[in-house]
Amino acid sequence: MTTPQFPVAITALDAPPRTKPSNYPQPFASRMAGREKRALGDLFGLANFGVNLTRLAPGAVSALRHAHTVQDEFIYLLEGHAVLVTDEGETALSPGMCAGFKAGTGNGHQLVNRSGADVVYLEVGDRNAGDAVTYSDDDLKASLGPDGKYLFTHKDGTGY
Repeated sequence: MTTPQFPVAITALDAPPRTKPSNYPQPFASRMAGREKRALGDLFGLANFGVNLTRLAPGAVSALRHAHTVQDEFIYLLEGHAVLVTDEGETALSPGMCAGFKAGTGNGHQLVNRSGADVVYLEVGDRNAGDAVTYSDDDLKASLGPDGKYLFTHKDGTGY
């Protein structure tokens, strides 16, 4: 049995960006244009939580507005100015600010870059089994399968 070799440390910007910009089905995937993720946690073989270095170009969004049933999420803004959209409304974020999204609240969230410069942030989420995701503004829901991949359907359960 061979043990996978992981780096001891890297410069985060040297991590390769994801080749597929989104796992959403169309027409939702195309709405993720201008978002680039570097899966830092995967490079180190982390299994309990994921860490992404994410860049949003001007006009881009982090994700469809969503809420997880089981997985907690956390973001920390490194560069630029973003707008956090939640059920409470909009909150302006600047470098050094952070936000957390507790699982099971149903409070949909997303980041929007309405500025003229890139936004860069770290996102951290756990990888607990049994997660489902609701999308506040779209006819979409997702369930985490045993293979660790999300299955996307309409809210009524029919497939895409």
